[in-house]
Amino acid sequence: MIGKIIKGISGFYYVESEQTIYECKARGIFRNRNEKPLVGDFVEFKIVSEDDKKGNIERILDRKSLLKRPEVSNVDQALIVFSSIDPFPDIHLLNRFLVSMEYAKVKPYICINKDDLKKEENIPKIFKSTPYKVLILSVKENRGLSDLKELLNGKTTALSGPSGVGKSSIINKISGKELMEVGDISRKIKRGKNTTRHTFLITLWENTYILDTPGFLNLDVPDIEKEDLQYLFPEFNEFIGQCRFRGCLHKKEPNCAIKEAAFEGKIAEERYDDYVVFLDEILGRKKF
Repeated sequence: MIGKIIKGISGFYYVESEQTIYECKARGIFRNRNEKPLVGDFVEFKIVSEDDKKGNIERILDRKSLLKRPEVSNVDQALIVFSSIDPFPDIHLLNRFLVSMEYAKVKPYICINKDDLKKEENIPKIFKSTPYKVLILSVKENRGLSDLKELLNGKTTALSGPSGVGKSSIINKISGKELMEVGDISRKIKRGKNTTRHTFLITLWENTYILDTPGFLNLDVPDIEKEDLQYLFPEFNEFIGQCRFRGCLHKKEPNCAIKEAAFEGKIAEERYDDYVVFLDEILGRKKF
């Protein structure tokens, strides 16, 4: 049978196939090959006991993407959720999320929730010069949810954002059920209720998953070379190569096309300022 690993704990892999979850072990051949099944993997598995829903993983199918922190495969996109108020959106934090997603080569979307409490006008303006799509939601008033469902449909999406912005409410609303059903799955597989400590895929509907994981956006600055940071700000692309000096880092150098674009409003000031902050952190070999 073919299924998708939705959770892995202590050598057990929980494989969803035809709306049934099987507790599986990986064959020793994977250890011999120094291979490891990952959450998100599509696998071929053999049922050992249909009554107990147990099986063995026989083969890992080809992966189309791979994240390293945490290790998870086949993520299609990321939804970065902030709220318009309570808490107010932190643009600096949002830019960190976006840089992390660009670094991981996962396509990000920005989602602003709680639009019924306050209209968010800054974020659409700041990201106007970027390719990032901004979705405006009000879970309370059921606004924007159809567009979100369309975006998520048929995809595996990493859900990110600070606490208190309504991520759980969004999941519950678009799934049409209380997804503290995640706890039900946890009880079923007898590995505890606190699923947030482990990488976990929540099934929204057929072939549509949300990645529920802590620390998805932990990014060590030393992993990024100072010359590469500019490419993690996609709105910089049309100006890269137009600077006076080759190898320009777009900070103190004169006749810098990126700085000029920021001064002229072609690049948002908030985005350029955070580029400089991140560059300084890379140069100082700190973490963010």
